Amino acid sequence: MKIEIVETAPIEGQMPGTSGLRKKTRVFMEPKYLENFIQATFDAIGGGEGKTFVVGGDGRYFNTDAIQVIIKMAAGNGAAAVIVGQNGILSTPAASHLIRLNKADGGFILSASHNPGGIDEDFGVKYNAANGGPAPEGLTAKVFEATTSISHYKTIAADNVDLSRIGTTSHGGMSVQVVDPVSDYQNLMESLFDFGAIRALFADGFTMRFDAMHAVTGPYGSTILEDILGAPAGTVTNGIPLEDFGKGHPDPNPIWAKELMDLMMSDDAPDIGAASDGDGDRNMIVGRGVYVTPSDSLAILAANAHLAPAYADGLSGIARSMPTSAASDRVAAKLGIDAYETPTGWKFFGNLLDAGKVTICGEESAGTGSSHVREKDGLWAVLLWLNILAVRKQSVSEIVEDHWKTYGRDYYSRYDFEAVATDKANDMMQNLRGKFSQLAGQTFAGLTVTTADEFSYLDPVDGSVSDNQGLRIAFEGGGRAVFRLSGTGTQGATVRLYLEQYSGLNGDTNQDTQAALQSVRSAAFEISDMKAIIGRIEPDVIT
Repeated sequence: MKIEIVETAPIEGQMPGTSGLRKKTRVFMEPKYLENFIQATFDAIGGGEGKTFVVGGDGRYFNTDAIQVIIKMAAGNGAAAVIVGQNGILSTPAASHLIRLNKADGGFILSASHNPGGIDEDFGVKYNAANGGPAPEGLTAKVFEATTSISHYKTIAADNVDLSRIGTTSHGGMSVQVVDPVSDYQNLMESLFDFGAIRALFADGFTMRFDAMHAVTGPYGSTILEDILGAPAGTVTNGIPLEDFGKGHPDPNPIWAKELMDLMMSDDAPDIGAASDGDGDRNMIVGRGVYVTPSDSLAILAANAHLAPAYADGLSGIARSMPTSAASDRVAAKLGIDAYETPTGWKFFGNLLDAGKVTICGEESAGTGSSHVREKDGLWAVLLWLNILAVRKQSVSEIVEDHWKTYGRDYYSRYDFEAVATDKANDMMQNLRGKFSQLAGQTFAGLTVTTADEFSYLDPVDGSVSDNQGLRIAFEGGGRAVFRLSGTGTQGATVRLYLEQYSGLNGDTNQDTQAALQSVRSAAFEISDMKAIIGRIEPDVIT
């Protein structure tokens, strides 16, 4: 089939962020917008000739249309094969696994993760490399550079591929394999966990509610939790992926998963509640009457991972993003293994995982994962929790409380200030940055500053340096405040303020979180001049 060369011109603003390119859906639907970015990606990786790619997404609006464009462009760029999830569905961790399993050259994942979906909401595309992980900064820089000089893109004129039928067809001389999106991922999970012990847990009357949020993990949760592990029918709720996520916000946190949270705090609560996000890479864990923060969940999973078969021989190391609490560092110290602090963005864990320096890693934004793939993995975290519960035969709250008794408690919260005028957000960060040289030793809200700096990361594997990764202020007594501008929004700026206060080994672990953080919060507001500069100190979301 003849390759078509279509003339085009650069389109401004196609700079990939920490998780690819995210814009409003209507922007991606504009003529040549998606095509330009996909061609720039092919150009940045040295072309598509003879290569194999995995393609799939979270089912949001424009997902299947974008997949058809990518398939035709892959053929136009000389690719040998494309592997695509049935009906265009692939969770992000499942896509990572398929790339690794099939030794593919990379993959295109279509998602805006936890952002809302719909024609008037958000869409995104990111490229994952041959290791199954998000493209490193060097590659995303090449993609952006290519978007600024693009003059044409390559495609073929052909009918759309029938994504509903599993099987292999030829498309413009390229093999297109439509696969069951769940089966290979299910096999991977069975190789990691003691499914027999989890089946026995459910057979003994253990109860669970898994909210798939009308997002991609619905089919995965229904198959693995209900069909394979024997959880009662109805354990998985909101399990059918919808283009607009049922007009919900597919972000697994106490704000957007309110129905689940209300249930878990009621007298009718099941033994565990869990949720996952739009593309299946995030998770929320809730016990009866207890919300497990992502930072605590990471630490607890790391401390108990040896109870699952895949991790029985121990961990090589633990990594966390800089804004994540230090709870997992304390686990690493007790286990006698290395702890790593990286910038936000899963791609920074890739080198550590590939080099065998860490086994488990996680972020405060509800992402946890391990060396089984090169993405965070929401359902993996839920299954590891179930494996731990099956072996320890304790409740979620008992396990959490035991952890705090052993390690102390890191009180933790994140404040999101959304849609802040970009110039004001930048002014606040610049103002704060300018104070750092004189903050040490000063007292604010009764807390004395010990250090203040801008986080810079030296990758221990390849020696690359990532600067400007967040502003950190540490206080005497184990308090910390971190300021970052998020790269996951699609309008204005999202200012994120992370607050942390360590209880100490023998301190009070039963305080209300916001009460425990009051002094750190007040000090952070005072030092940053947040109210004066952006006009707000009331966040849109507290997690």
